[in-house]
Amino acid sequence: MHLLDAPVLEHALLDVRPGQAAQFEAAMTEALPIIQAVPGCRGARVTRCLERPDGYLLLVGWDSVEAHTEGFRGSPAYERWRALLHHFYDPFPVVEHFVRTGIATPE
Repeated sequence: MHLLDAPVLEHALLDVRPGQAAQFEAAMTEALPIIQAVPGCRGARVTRCLERPDGYLLLVGWDSVEAHTEGFRGSPAYERWRALLHHFYDPFPVVEHFVRTGIATPE
């Protein structure tokens, strides 16, 4: 299953401190396998903004909101994730969860 097909899609706009994009990307390369190994995670990806070079979009597919908010955030894996990444953000990102609607284009 593709992460965009997961029951819950986590969305976070990440504003990285200016001049730290290369270090952030190296840390995120190490961090993504951590979150992807968490039970209930269907996949994760990070993309970089074209208009704002220090802006990134994190998308994570989850089985449920609880898999993220309780399972991941309550685990030792989250402590490692936090240590790798949280010092790069200014301001700290807003994390939101989305569910599918019946609105779609034909495939």
